[in-house]
Amino acid sequence: MSKQNHIRLKHITRNIWILSLVSLFTDMASEMLYPVMPVYLKSIGFSIVLIGVLEGLAETTAGLSKGFFGQWSDRMGRRRPFVQVGYALSALSKPMMAVLIYPVWIFLARTLDRLGKGVRTGARDALLSDETEAGSKGRVFGFHRAMDTIGAVLGPCLALLYLHWYPEDYKTLFLLAFFPGLLAIVCTLLIKEKKVARPALQKGRPGFLDFIKYWKTSPPTYRRLAGGLLFFALFNSSDLFLLLQAKAAGMSDTEVIGVYIFYNLIYALSAYPLGILADKIGMKRVFVLGLLLFAGVYGGMAFVRSTWVIYSLFLFYGLYAAATEGIAKAWISNISEKTHTGTAIGTYTAFQSICAFLASSLAGLVWYAAGAPPIFLLSALAAMGTVVYLLVVGRGRYTDPTENAQHA
Repeated sequence: MSKQNHIRLKHITRNIWILSLVSLFTDMASEMLYPVMPVYLKSIGFSIVLIGVLEGLAETTAGLSKGFFGQWSDRMGRRRPFVQVGYALSALSKPMMAVLIYPVWIFLARTLDRLGKGVRTGARDALLSDETEAGSKGRVFGFHRAMDTIGAVLGPCLALLYLHWYPEDYKTLFLLAFFPGLLAIVCTLLIKEKKVARPALQKGRPGFLDFIKYWKTSPPTYRRLAGGLLFFALFNSSDLFLLLQAKAAGMSDTEVIGVYIFYNLIYALSAYPLGILADKIGMKRVFVLGLLLFAGVYGGMAFVRSTWVIYSLFLFYGLYAAATEGIAKAWISNISEKTHTGTAIGTYTAFQSICAFLASSLAGLVWYAAGAPPIFLLSALAAMGTVVYLLVVGRGRYTDPTENAQHA
């Protein structure tokens, strides 16, 4: 057993460990605040509409900047500076939310947090990809997602404990969230970037929307795969709607936070094993399995009325997330040229963020007009449509080195 574990972990290099710890600390800081963010904003005078505008602006900023900075990291042939600056911006935004209470400054702080995500995402994922070969990327991205999600488990737990002892002391909680972020900044200083020549399409800083040109010039395999994944993203609304449905089914506020922690725990525990499985049987097979789980969960949430059923569905939802989020990036990195990995992942995640914003906006409108069930059923149908696309329309069109290795 110990030998088998050694074989599995030998692909997890020093840089992968460091990047994973950075993500763990950063997500811990972010998720300490996630459950209380709407309550805190309302306590300082934000309306529901203003909160929606704030989140929409922040996510759009993150989405567009992912493509820009991912492409810039390719042109520079550097990854580490973008990772360091990106995580530093996110860490600094946490205490700003407590100190600066006027709406315009809150907008600035929240946008700064999301901008940090945009700066680092493409470069970080490219750095992870650079650390391994095609046949091991599933487990590498899976390990990183597992560590990141452990932070999403620890953060809300720490927030609940703190607020249990100090109810409604939100400002201090925002200040405390800076310390995990500070640990993340320190860890980024330990990253060692390989000195590898990276020929680029163009030198210098790209235009803010130049990454869109990559979509036109990228390999057909990339466009076919990313196109299918983005179609699904158009119907994959925020997890907030799942939590709202759990609340509507009779769960208390504490139980809703509890089921959210439970989901992240399942995600954290299964991301690495499913990454290993993807390396063995192919990215597409594991991703399709995840979509089938998603369809089942969303179909069930349309009619759920029982607490134990909700926990069961969130268990499968955690498995879905583990089978798709890291796998999608690993899959894209496998079909992209090494010198364009940051651009390829950055472009995909940029469009994914925009699609997620549109999906959540559509879900809100449908919920308001027709109630919750149509939202979940429509998303389930979209997932099944994506499965058909990947298995039938896209059959034989995607280069997946892990599948090729299986049949060699």
